[in-house]
Amino acid sequence: MREIVLDTETTGLDPFQGHRLVEIGCVELINRIPSGQTFHRYLNPERGVPEEAFAIHGLTASFLKDKPLFAEVVDELTAFLGAAPLVMHNAGFDIAFLNAELERVGRPPIARERMIDTLLIARRKYPGGANRLDDLCARYAIDNSRRAKHGALLDAELLAEVYVELIDARQAQLVLAQATMPGHAPGEPIIVRERPVPLAVRVTAEERAAHRAFIATLGETAIWRDYLSSD
Repeated sequence: MREIVLDTETTGLDPFQGHRLVEIGCVELINRIPSGQTFHRYLNPERGVPEEAFAIHGLTASFLKDKPLFAEVVDELTAFLGAAPLVMHNAGFDIAFLNAELERVGRPPIARERMIDTLLIARRKYPGGANRLDDLCARYAIDNSRRAKHGALLDAELLAEVYVELIDARQAQLVLAQATMPGHAPGEPIIVRERPVPLAVRVTAEERAAHRAFIATLGETAIWRDYLSSD
């Protein structure tokens, strides 16, 4: 399973007030483990950087003026994102800016169905708790000492660690890593063989039809449609 952890930095809070992206950072996860593949670009916002934005990320207009425009990196960005789910902290903020930039260059928007919002996950898991990225790093003992200022790639790397903890995938990884088979030495590959005769299907035709009827009530964009078999 491929997922992309994504973070942005901007000139302000609202793309509809003329604010723009100044940095994009992405980290690829394969089965919830960083693959080592990243995407990182600073962007020329074609406008000034207000003091309040500079105080957050430390990027000045003079630093950004010779960086590429969004239109110059959009092909590389969309190729890196592919069709993968996008993991973001306060996803509505990042998606609003990304889609504003995509609209500006005549590209289709990113569907909200692709968003995985770690802020919402954290609020459900820790209702009433402090759920900023720094707070979650502290809760999970993730070293964020390099985070003197916000930075899109660094924040995406930290969020990748937080995400795995939030969804309890770290424990599952440890269990799999520690699992051994009789006579299997640590570090040796485990060969998984297919069954010579597949198990019989236990779902009846009536149950399959009832399931399809239920999925049909969820609308054309329901993610469960992607998992319907063709038979």
